[in-house]
Formats: sequence, structure tokens, C-alpha cells
Amino acid sequence: MAAPILHIIDDESKLIKSLTELILSKQNDAVSEKRKFSIGVSGGSVAKYLSQGLPELGTQLNYDEWRVYFCDERHVPFTDSECTYKYYKENLMSKAPLSDEHVFKIDPSVSVEEAAVDYEKKLRQTFPGEGLPQFDVLVLGMGPDGHTCSLFPGHPLLEEKTKPIAAISDSPKPPPGRVTMTYPLLNNARCVIFVACGESKAQNLKRVLEGNDLFPLPAGRVRPTDGDVHWFLDSGAAKLLDRRE
Repeated sequence: MAAPILHIIDDESKLIKSLTELILSKQNDAVSEKRKFSIGVSGGSVAKYLSQGLPELGTQLNYDEWRVYFCDERHVPFTDSECTYKYYKENLMSKAPLSDEHVFKIDPSVSVEEAAVDYEKKLRQTFPGEGLPQFDVLVLGMGPDGHTCSLFPGHPLLEEKTKPIAAISDSPKPPPGRVTMTYPLLNNARCVIFVACGESKAQNLKRVLEGNDLFPLPAGRVRPTDGDVHWFLDSGAAKLLDRRE
């Protein structure tokens, strides 16, 4: 289990450039190994940064080889402003040649439990073999409370051991219904990238990266078995850390 790699960058445009160039590198690795490039994306600042930075890379990104999934998604209609897919559709897919054919969405027309089952089915249909899907890259955020995806402190879903995708109907952060990746899937990735900026995250970021908790915060439990973890931070988020890049 590799130690986290920290990228502490105060200039937002430089952080976005470094983040998206790492994704480009991982795309190139996948293509060179004759593999479709599988990436899981998140909402919030992750969506903002990817939507700004990926189009800047132009034709270096071979979207025909991409398969895009959502690390978590709110169980709301595609027209709802809370829908992460809607954000990417309007802010990334409108600027880059990334088609719906390569973007895998939850089905908001069924119950949240049924949507989770359906999303797992979509995963398994697009990844080869019968084992647990292995993503090339998962891009995650971290909330001030230390949550990531829709995995919240103290929630029973943190103990899910088998299902790669799960439903949550009692999210402490609205909306209550969501579909999320779980630790078996997160920790099977080749590369996990976290983006966390702002002083509001400093206290729990120190706990995630430097603590020895018996019950670690959700973001601190993302520890790929055979992959690397990168953290993109600004100085506000990193201000309590003892180490620097």
C-alpha cells in the first residue's frame, strides 16, 4: 500500500493543469496496454476542475477510449440542478468530444435501491471478466467532515464488504437518496486522486493523512490494495500537515 503523494498548489489554474495532466498520463498508460480508459468522476470542485481543465488538453485526450462513470450520484432527475451528470453534460461534454455513449449514468426513474443494482449491472457489462472491476482512475473529493463519495462518518455503509455499488437513502447531506461506489471498488483502483481545497478541510485532512485512528474518517479508508493515491491540495487545506511535497 503506497504512501499518498501530495501536490500542494495554491494557484488554481496550475492545480487544474497538474491534475488533468496526471489523468492524461493514466489515459496513455491504459491505451498503451490495449485497455479502455476507465475513470470515475465526482461532483463539487472535482466536476468544476475537470470541466475546466480537460478541454484544455484538446486532442491529447482520446475520448473514444474513455469509459466514464460516477463515483456517486444523487438520485434525482437528469434535469435537476443537483444531478452531477447534468453538470458534466453542460460544462464538459459541451466543450469536449465526449459522447453519451461513453458516459454511464444511474437510472433515476426507478427506486434508489433499483438504481444501484442497475448501475452495478452496467459496470459489470463494461468491464471484462467476472472479478471486481478495476478502474484506471477515480477522482474523489473530500467534505469538511471527511466524507468521500456518499460514504459518511458513522454510516453503516462504511462496513460494506462485497457490493461494489450501493444505495443510500438516508444521506446526512441532501438529497437523501444516492448511489455510491463502496470500499471494495474504491480500493481496487489502479489510481485514486483526491482534490481537497480550503481551510475548512484542514483539520480533518490532517487526521486523514497523518492520524492513526482506530475508526478513520471515510476518506482515510480509501487505501488501494495495489494502486497509488494522489492528493491535490491548496495551502489552506494543507496548513496543518507536517509534511510538504
